[in-house]
Amino acid sequence: MNKIPLKEARTAFPLKKIPASKIGWRDNVLAYTFLGPALLILSVFLVIPSIMAVYYAFTDYYLLTPDLRKFVGFDNFIKLFKDPIFLKSLSNTLKFVVLVIPLQIGAALGLALLLNKKRKANTFFKVAYFSPVVMSLVVISVLWLYLLNPNEGMINNVLTHVGLPPQPFLTSPNQAIFTIVFVSVWQGAGFQMLIFLAGLQNIPGDVYEAAQLDGMNKWQRFIYITLPLLKPTSVFIFITTLISAFKLLVQPMVMTQGGPVNSTMTVVYYIYQTGFTDRMVGYASSIALLFGTIIGLVTLAQRKLVKEDEGG
Repeated sequence: MNKIPLKEARTAFPLKKIPASKIGWRDNVLAYTFLGPALLILSVFLVIPSIMAVYYAFTDYYLLTPDLRKFVGFDNFIKLFKDPIFLKSLSNTLKFVVLVIPLQIGAALGLALLLNKKRKANTFFKVAYFSPVVMSLVVISVLWLYLLNPNEGMINNVLTHVGLPPQPFLTSPNQAIFTIVFVSVWQGAGFQMLIFLAGLQNIPGDVYEAAQLDGMNKWQRFIYITLPLLKPTSVFIFITTLISAFKLLVQPMVMTQGGPVNSTMTVVYYIYQTGFTDRMVGYASSIALLFGTIIGLVTLAQRKLVKEDEGG
């Protein structure tokens, strides 16, 4: 049986577009029936809570006395800028974002470059590097909590064995945030590694061969070929890493409880602590609204820069 080429088949049997005027009400009902469950879940767990949070941000809502709440205007926001814990948590969050993004993306790109070459053990290393990504953040945090124990932790035992002094790590206000950055990079780099690896494998080998014939060394090929062709992949990874970094919660909650001396208190953890531990829902909502606005402005600025760069 002879196969009809795809181009000829499309010419012989063209697809007819149905005008919008001929789509009946039954088709609309069927479409909204399929969309209904997703829209309902989206409304219940995202839209309605967001609207409630905006409303509560301007009240003094206390969880144990919901009937006594009253409108307080911008008092919560004025209080925020005088709250030393909030200011410290905002500073810690920004510090974490600035540190973790280049380290995690750099580690992921380095691992992807190592695994891009054909080796027998590549599959084993891919699984090994990616396995922390699929593990629970709580499990990983507890694991590192034991490894970094200043008294009986394995890492300090190794340092002592090689003649170095033991380190306080999570119990030091100066080291705690950097320790959490290290744990986060170790946990998340495997995901970005796989995306970088897919991008590297989509680069044609002919491009590298032509560059090598022109006299380019490995470093020049990396700078002038690999990085420019990885730009779309890098932008995607940067955006996803930025979003994840701003949402830092589990690691400080499990490993340090925001301490010592609030040195690892993040904005998201402070929202959780204020809303669920202290039960000050109105104040927690104002923190969430302000922080969401900051993230929204950062996202808009980032999108504008990316579009201008692509246009140039």
